[in-house]
Amino acid sequence: MTEGTRTTAPHRGAAHDDGGLPRRPRPSAGSLAVTAGLLAVLCGSVAQHWFALPAFGAWRTLLVAIVVQGIPFLLLGTVVSAAIGAFVPARVFARVLPRNPVLAVPVAGAAGVVLPGCECASVPVASSLMRRGVTPAAALAFLLSAPAVNPVVLVSTAIAFPGMPEMVVARLAASLATSVAMGWLWLKAGREEWLRLPKGPLGHAPGTSRLSEFRRGLQHDFLHAGGFLVVGGMAAATFSVLVPPSVLRLFDDSPWLAVLVAALLAVLLAVCSEADAFVAASFTGFSPTARLAFMVVGPMVDTKLIALQTGAFGRAFAVRFSIATFVVAVLCCVLVGGALL
Repeated sequence: MTEGTRTTAPHRGAAHDDGGLPRRPRPSAGSLAVTAGLLAVLCGSVAQHWFALPAFGAWRTLLVAIVVQGIPFLLLGTVVSAAIGAFVPARVFARVLPRNPVLAVPVAGAAGVVLPGCECASVPVASSLMRRGVTPAAALAFLLSAPAVNPVVLVSTAIAFPGMPEMVVARLAASLATSVAMGWLWLKAGREEWLRLPKGPLGHAPGTSRLSEFRRGLQHDFLHAGGFLVVGGMAAATFSVLVPPSVLRLFDDSPWLAVLVAALLAVLLAVCSEADAFVAASFTGFSPTARLAFMVVGPMVDTKLIALQTGAFGRAFAVRFSIATFVVAVLCCVLVGGALL
């Protein structure tokens, strides 16, 4: 190599980037540890301050009450739902439904009364029914009614509202009316291109025992729905602590607005149907009809259900079906609540 082409190696002690500029020195492990320690102390002091507030004690009490009251019903519902999915073939439901779609819709809606399960399980069951030839309108009616009118939900509603049997009757009537109306509405105005028919196996997975399917379904449904129960309980407790009853009284002069606010809360909180009655009972500032709307809309239209329906039937269906269900459910709650509550 000649002298004109001789290159000199960069000094080992000076780090350069690709543009020849010195690189910014990396922070040492000691400085990172000190920064992390200061942040931990700061966060700890702030958390300690918040934990000492009376409002946090009230929030924690409400959260524990909602979760403790709701978990037994959630567990019972997921046990029955997992047992149905593992041991009862979906073709059984197809055999008991009338061949006439107009008659099959109310029968499928009424079938939800005897089939406990949360809304998380209703989507795969409805998907399985469609794969086995059940008319989509009847499967959709079952999808809406099963998590809203089953015995576990009705018993939990009676316990959450002691001395108010009319609330149980109103929830049953409004939920059944909504599910049947939506089934008939799909028969009348639904289009095939909106619904992506589900694909999947027609039977149990080969090489898998029924007991294993039951255990896997129970674990999935309980952990999935239990997480939403805790999140919904946290949101409900936060709402109860931060929003004083005087704010909710602002809706007393506007019954429609109160019902709409409660219905929107049901969509956002996404509480499992086995436990939403306890959350609704904690909204003491709302009218009985508004709390009815919370319990009817929640199992039929909430954030997790919209996501599940999008995955199972397509986004075009989920958007249209959720909006229509929300409107029909609110109207049914106003009519039923005005007559019974």
